[in-house]
Amino acid sequence: MNLRNSVLFFLVVCSLFSCDKKRVFDEYVSVGKSWDKDSVVSFDLPKLDPKKYYNLFVNIRDNNDYPYNNLFLIVALEQPDKVTLVDTLEYQMANEDGSLLGEGFTDVKESKLVYKERMKFKPGAYKVHIRHAVRQTGKVEGVKKLDGITEVGFRIEK
Repeated sequence: MNLRNSVLFFLVVCSLFSCDKKRVFDEYVSVGKSWDKDSVVSFDLPKLDPKKYYNLFVNIRDNNDYPYNNLFLIVALEQPDKVTLVDTLEYQMANEDGSLLGEGFTDVKESKLVYKERMKFKPGAYKVHIRHAVRQTGKVEGVKKLDGITEVGFRIEK
């Protein structure tokens, strides 16, 4: 590799790492080709400055096998005092024509879904637990295997 190519490579690598200055935490868990109804995806969060505000996101990677327009999630935020905040959330995942929303050039799309904005954390350890709550119309029982969801992530930004 000549000097010019080395410098170009270095600049590209630096730009990839420097363009995400808001990120505090960003992890993914693979759920395979489908997300089982009984599978809970969990994250241990880092210790965060109790004086600062943070934005929280659930990240979903899905593909064209995802058969629904919406996604229903149950997100539990376990706090240091053992109080758990539980939210049932609904997100639009596809356009009216069925094409997936999200970022990506292939059939795999990544959706950054807002969970909480301007949240302050108490000192101590936090955990997040995420499971899907998708149901077919007219049925009480949840969808056992949610096709098309491949990874579930959690992100914290400054």
